[in-house]
Amino acid sequence: MSASGDHPPVTDGAGKGVVTRFAPSPTGYLHIGGARTAMFNWLFARHHGGKALLRIEDTDKARSTPEAIDAIFAGLDWLGLDWDDTPVFQSAQAARHAEVAHALLNSGNAYKCFATAEELEAMRAEQRAKKLPLRYDGRWRDRDPAEAPADAPYVVRLKAPQSGKITISDAVQGDVTVDARELDDYVLLRSDGSPTYMLAVVVDDHDMGVTHIIRGDDHLNNAFRQLVLIRPMGWPEPVYAHIPLIHGNDGAKLSKRHGALGVEAYRDDMGVVSDAMFNYLLRLGWGYGDTEKITRAEAIKLFSLANVGKSPSRFDAKKLINLNGQYLREMDDGALATLVAPRLAKLLPAFDPATGSDLLTRAMPVMKLRARDLNELADGAQFLFKMRPLGIDDKAQSLLDGSGVAMLQTVAPVLAEAEPWTAAVLEDRVTQCAEANGQGLGSYAQPLRAALTGQARSPGIFDVLELLGREESLARIDDVTRVTA
Repeated sequence: MSASGDHPPVTDGAGKGVVTRFAPSPTGYLHIGGARTAMFNWLFARHHGGKALLRIEDTDKARSTPEAIDAIFAGLDWLGLDWDDTPVFQSAQAARHAEVAHALLNSGNAYKCFATAEELEAMRAEQRAKKLPLRYDGRWRDRDPAEAPADAPYVVRLKAPQSGKITISDAVQGDVTVDARELDDYVLLRSDGSPTYMLAVVVDDHDMGVTHIIRGDDHLNNAFRQLVLIRPMGWPEPVYAHIPLIHGNDGAKLSKRHGALGVEAYRDDMGVVSDAMFNYLLRLGWGYGDTEKITRAEAIKLFSLANVGKSPSRFDAKKLINLNGQYLREMDDGALATLVAPRLAKLLPAFDPATGSDLLTRAMPVMKLRARDLNELADGAQFLFKMRPLGIDDKAQSLLDGSGVAMLQTVAPVLAEAEPWTAAVLEDRVTQCAEANGQGLGSYAQPLRAALTGQARSPGIFDVLELLGREESLARIDDVTRVTA
């Protein structure tokens, strides 16, 4: 296979009536690479005012599960990808696939192959010994089926061209050419009459009216094999766009050693929000100048296959989490609290979203300033809802030595007289107290943090005081000073 560099740039080939499709196999989670492919198909269709279709390629019944199908639907929905028309399930189209195979058989573009499994294995063994490509040798291509034993099982094979060149003008890769001799007479129908993947994909794409096939470049070789099925049927040829795969940050093919591979792990386990994942995956292999942050609406307006790179992109989980933190800081506080609440309830059974959502929402402006993901937000918000007396961790306990408790005893009556109970007023009162006693503000802030949160790190201590309120704040301070008095 070769790519030519001396040809005009390939265009999107887009006009009216653009139809794309995303066609996952439901054998597990929605892979990060699959999610990006789904996004590119969706964006291309939306950009051109066309249709984005979803097909579930569930012909492998042993591996396809309802749970995997549900996971795919949930992952796509989380990314904000909606689909036109009802999803197509490939397994339901088997009769139609067989119909096309028989049409090719009747037109002389396919044939019956009666080679046994033993014969085929011997053929492959000989090819391996001679270091030849493992390819069906066409032994039944021109034979009369009457030569086969009566009622012998057979498969139906496509009669692929044996000479000439086949070129695909790929919208991402450019012109790519193969010698027809590299293609084999692959199986269309198995001996039990069931269609193969290669047949089913081509028939479904045609019947769904797909005009643009946007997928990973690991399918580029398949495009040639599918094209030689499309042509004898006299069907319109789709525009192909094969996108380079996603690699790990070390340049190797993305695998589990680079981190999670399914979008649900980033959604459920790592606390990534949808907009951040959408933005990050969009920028993996596609770009628009130096623009880093792009909304869905902007992406639809700007998306073009011409801006898809030809080199593999590198997935960097650290960059994703950093971007996620940026999105958290820009999110509506109520919407963010809604996402944090169920995570907080798992960490702290005492938290009741029905009664605590208002406080959680009011806490978001200060909580989200440093958080990188929803889990950090949920963990950091626990102190707001813990029952008294608080558990004090070791680092916080070290701040509540004799001098720390003495500071609390000094500042407690000053806080009690603060009016109104706002962060600004409280900071002013504590600052005056510290100056009057020849101390720095930090000498009061640290023991206050330990007493109010049970830990050595928290949002700004005066924000903490305001969020907890007068009664709860003074009670927590009293718990510490009374126990250590």
